[in-house]
Amino acid sequence: MKTSSRPTLYVAITNHGYGHATRMASVLAELAQRCPEVLLTIVTAAPRSLLESYLPGVEFIYRPRTLDVGVIQSDGITMDKAATRSQLLEIQHRQSQIIAAEVSFMRLNSVQLVLGDIPPLAAKMARAAGIPCWMASNFGWDFIYQSWGDPFAAIVTWIQDCFSQCDQLFRLPFHEEMTAFPYQTDVGLTGGSPRYALQELRNRFALHVPQERTVLLTFGGLGLQAIPYPTLAHFPDWQFLTFDRHAPKLPNLISIQDPAYRPVDLMPLCHCIISKPGYGTFSEACRLGVPIITLTRDDFAESPLLFQGIQNHSLHRIITPDTFFHGSWDFLNQPFEKPKVSPSQSTLRHDGNQTIAAAIVDFLS
Repeated sequence: MKTSSRPTLYVAITNHGYGHATRMASVLAELAQRCPEVLLTIVTAAPRSLLESYLPGVEFIYRPRTLDVGVIQSDGITMDKAATRSQLLEIQHRQSQIIAAEVSFMRLNSVQLVLGDIPPLAAKMARAAGIPCWMASNFGWDFIYQSWGDPFAAIVTWIQDCFSQCDQLFRLPFHEEMTAFPYQTDVGLTGGSPRYALQELRNRFALHVPQERTVLLTFGGLGLQAIPYPTLAHFPDWQFLTFDRHAPKLPNLISIQDPAYRPVDLMPLCHCIISKPGYGTFSEACRLGVPIITLTRDDFAESPLLFQGIQNHSLHRIITPDTFFHGSWDFLNQPFEKPKVSPSQSTLRHDGNQTIAAAIVDFLS
């Protein structure tokens, strides 16, 4: 039996890309600062190294488990609906075994609270263990699958039943209504904060190009299969940064391989980022005031919410995949679209990490 009297939190993170893991890890980093004695168990299929990059020096138990599917993708924008449905049905079929195993773990380790982003089974597991489940997200998976029609209808109903058992939702900005959750609290943007001084970064990567000609290419953990790197030759006096480990060696391209650095650490160096739609990237860029150039993404219901968010609150430009993959990238020389909401009138808050962490500390106390 567990002998530690430390406050214990079970964190369930959806099995979809890396954005859910990084935004939840940003909340946990704030929590660890406020309550260093908290014992974290992080349950996810995301790699431990990714979590450690957002949680330096923070002790946690890594429990690699697949609690949900998200969307099966070959890269950051290419989806496989048939494989997604097949794996969802498999998890639904195995839910009793999954719940039993996790409830046993929770009881053995005296878990006091479940925090999810945003596996539907997390709420059922917490209910079975007799402890509260809180969640944090800007959308639920029922919202994504509902837009895919009849083949997902029964799955949507099952997910909504799971979410109805959640005791508290922290609803992030750029959100859908999330009506399956009975108790909601709106919070501000979440995300990581840069760790390095600008001059330190310039020295580390030998950057001599000014900020107005420096661009970060960031497409999440899954990346893109075919970033058109030859287009960079049109901009010989610009500097491009990427975390793509397979990027070619080009005179104006730096591939960041050191795991100590994250996209958010490099954003302050840059004139803008070029990205696919993603809450984590958009949120961190908005928190730092870095302009966003984003590709459109069809048939993923979250994307219009994110586009509306940056159209309201960020300097931005929205481009088509064809413009990105086959165009000359003239958009880099064009002015950004201005946000519809002026900073003086904006109600967008940046305090999501702090609000959620403070609520957890209050509960565990």
